[in-house]
Amino acid sequence: MTKPIRLEEQLCFSLYTAQKQYNKYYATALAPFHLTYPQFIVLLALWEHDTLTVNDLGHYLNLDSGTLTPLLKRLEKDDWVERRRDTVDERRVLIHLTQKALSQRDTIYDRVNNCLTHLNFTPEQYDDLKKEVDLITAHLQQFTENTDTLKI
Repeated sequence: MTKPIRLEEQLCFSLYTAQKQYNKYYATALAPFHLTYPQFIVLLALWEHDTLTVNDLGHYLNLDSGTLTPLLKRLEKDDWVERRRDTVDERRVLIHLTQKALSQRDTIYDRVNNCLTHLNFTPEQYDDLKKEVDLITAHLQQFTENTDTLKI
């Protein structure tokens, strides 16, 4: 019989707790801009890639269209992005940053990047931890993609 792993020993619970704390941090950091964390990561992807299709944006953020579409509508209503049909292929919707989004980028980066200071990690510690979390994600993603052939 397998020995149970206690709650405080569970890696998944530690990640869950850290994620909740990150959510609180970002909610506070983004409040002056009236942005949620999911809206923020949409802006991050667009700041990095400029214009993206809705499909590409969903791919980068690992969000389905049912989640992404309301986010984009809210961002458009609040003048952060513009949605336009592609002139070459009208089935594609392109997402563009507005002047507001471009002009607020550095201010928003300054607010959220203070998180690194609060963590009190060296850049190397931060990079190492991120690599480990990314590895967890990759392993779990591979497992969940193969659940038809693997036994839990």
